[in-house]
Amino acid sequence: MMREETVFGPIHSRRLGNSLGINLLPVNGKICSFDCIYCECGWNKDGLADTKLPDAAQVRGALEDKLSELMLADMKIDSITFSGDGEPTLNPEFPRIIDDTLRLRDTFYPEAKVSVLSNATRVHVPEVFEALRKVDNPILKIDAPTNELIALIDRPAPGYDIARVIEALGAFEGDFVLQTMFLRSPEFDSASPEVLEGWKAIVRNLRPREVMVYTIDRPTPAQNLEAFTEEEMRTLVQPLIDEGFKIQIKGKQKK
Repeated sequence: MMREETVFGPIHSRRLGNSLGINLLPVNGKICSFDCIYCECGWNKDGLADTKLPDAAQVRGALEDKLSELMLADMKIDSITFSGDGEPTLNPEFPRIIDDTLRLRDTFYPEAKVSVLSNATRVHVPEVFEALRKVDNPILKIDAPTNELIALIDRPAPGYDIARVIEALGAFEGDFVLQTMFLRSPEFDSASPEVLEGWKAIVRNLRPREVMVYTIDRPTPAQNLEAFTEEEMRTLVQPLIDEGFKIQIKGKQKK
């Protein structure tokens, strides 16, 4: 089970390059509005030991120290990435932290992108939406096309509604990255027609500037999950590629 400091890395991300991570959630816990069967951070119930969230001043200080240290070491940074142990937009100071991060990025690493990995459960909240609009890479998740299927794979907190998420994402006017996990379980298969065709319809509706499809590559809390190969995923999304969508495909890493 992963537990990340407030600022961690940099690590090499298969999607974002040399990535400096920011965890807006507890250092020794997990807080998320999803409880995904594939989450490398484990189940939410196992991350209750720590519920203290870092505030904006703590994040700003830790990030400034780290960026200064990395710049002096001549370390290349491709992305400053909000990820961590759960959903970053749940931190109540998320909008202020985004503003601080953009200022520090401009000072220390103006060529780096600021990325946010989010499950999109709070995109409909105006201040969260405005903050996400400011970053270079708002990477927002839809794993399945219906509430019933999302309940199987993402296990969202009560109140989740895919229609509301799609409506909120529409306000980005395509200026976001859509992220989707492809996997098979005893109850769910991303390649099945009811999943794949519904998901492709959402892509065509929202027209994101880029789509990231990926698969499980680390231990998962649920058992009996199966990864897709890059070749399988490419075949599944080829119709969208043929239509001109930019799709980044990351299969299971070869050992």
